[in-house]
Amino acid sequence: MAKVFELPALKYAFNALEPAIDARTMEIHHDKHHAAYVTNLNKALEAAPEWYERPIDEVLRRLNELPEGIRTAVRNNGGGHFNHTLFWDWMMPGEAKMPVGSVAKAMDATFGSFDSFVEKFSAAAMGRFGSGWAWLVLDNQKNLSVYSTANQDSPVTDGHAPLLGLDVWEHAYYLNYQNRRADYVKAFWSVVNWDVVEGLYLNSK
Repeated sequence: MAKVFELPALKYAFNALEPAIDARTMEIHHDKHHAAYVTNLNKALEAAPEWYERPIDEVLRRLNELPEGIRTAVRNNGGGHFNHTLFWDWMMPGEAKMPVGSVAKAMDATFGSFDSFVEKFSAAAMGRFGSGWAWLVLDNQKNLSVYSTANQDSPVTDGHAPLLGLDVWEHAYYLNYQNRRADYVKAFWSVVNWDVVEGLYLNSK
């Protein structure tokens, strides 16, 4: 039996990101939503078990090589698994610091300032109608870009390298913020792990 995809353990307690994200939301989001993406991804790939051996980002980049009948399921659930695996690492307990190093310089060069980047990223998060994600990516020309995607679509499908992403599905914030997505987006900046963003930027360059 090929090794199937597994739900990664959180590296911090469910309540570690409070007050930005409450413990109950984190528990449901990780243990129920992310777990369901992994379960459904593995179920879809039963039709093409050789893909279990591939990293999930590679699977998403090569979707067109999968059997046509499972592509949508793998896109949705594989995207959910990949996006959330990164999402947990993009956050850390305690007040976030400003980005430093190479990615900070690139932000200044691309967006004019860190505040301008935050404004653009937040607008992408707020402007996504319904469910989806806001992203900071390194595009195919190795330039920084900000945009949003629908549902669990991931930038890696287009060959882009995700550096920072924010889940704006209602399940990510509704218990605490209800319809106040703007408050959730604002709170996110207090828990961003900029060391992880910097590492992804350096690796992607």
